[in-house]
Amino acid sequence: MTSEGDIYAIRDPLGFKPLCIGELKTEQRNLYFVASESCAIDAVGGFFLRDVKPGEIVHLSHQKDIHSEMEIKTNRTAICQFEFVYFARPDSIIDNVSVAEARLQLGMNLAKNDPILKDPEIRENAIIVPVPDSGRSVAVGYAKEAKLPYIEGLMKNRYVHRTFIMPGQVKRKIAVKEKLNPIKSIVKGKDIILLDDSIVRGTTTQQIVSLLREKGEAKRVHLRVSCPPIISPCYMGIDFPTKNELIAGRFKNHYGDTFLEEIQKEIGADTLLYQTVDDLTKAIGKSKNQLCLACLTGNYPLKSVQKLAELEKSIVKSRT
Repeated sequence: MTSEGDIYAIRDPLGFKPLCIGELKTEQRNLYFVASESCAIDAVGGFFLRDVKPGEIVHLSHQKDIHSEMEIKTNRTAICQFEFVYFARPDSIIDNVSVAEARLQLGMNLAKNDPILKDPEIRENAIIVPVPDSGRSVAVGYAKEAKLPYIEGLMKNRYVHRTFIMPGQVKRKIAVKEKLNPIKSIVKGKDIILLDDSIVRGTTTQQIVSLLREKGEAKRVHLRVSCPPIISPCYMGIDFPTKNELIAGRFKNHYGDTFLEEIQKEIGADTLLYQTVDDLTKAIGKSKNQLCLACLTGNYPLKSVQKLAELEKSIVKSRT
């Protein structure tokens, strides 16, 4: 914001993070907003105008209203896929994609590819349980496609913040116990098809599975994850510091092709199914050339970041 009251909204050329513009008309004048998510504009009674394009500088002027000062054209974008999976609120729209609709489709994709749904014994005893809150839309999509009951089987304490971005493993473990509690009357004796947005370090997921089995007395826990395995760190703003802290990255390096089976054992789930990268991009409705999938593939859209990844790899190798 300038001293004259003008606002410049700038988005990086690859569009890693979302940025949008809104308007609120009053009797005196039109008010303009810049927000990372469209839901913030809705919350203040504003009207969503449009996204700031990747590489664009938008000038919100008190004299000329809104105009684009500059736009850098690139042959690709790299919108963070994790916005659609986890970070963004479901009621947001990012680059013309409804976050809620994308998550519903992610859940439907998982159900379409799930072999346990062909088992009549499991189907008869199964309920779909989301990990609140970000697992809800995915679970609704899964339940719709699978034609199985969706039930809230985990109670959330709303005064505990997101656990995967908390500093320190001990703090995260304590927070999970404070954050979630299984509803025993619902989950006892059931085949729980548990829908979660992602597995980062694995600590939170392991504890949730344990809670359902031990405190909730579930018969079996089948974990379904809307994000493909996160195997590489993010250098573009998400707290995935090192490959060694990522359960999928660490296990893939150690176990090779059997790493998913080993993750299942480590977490304690009876079965485990991840989303595929292809199904993720289809659910979001954008191509691989439009999304940043670096944490899922290890291929970074910036050369400078690729060098950082190679440097980290060499440091880790020298220590082992």
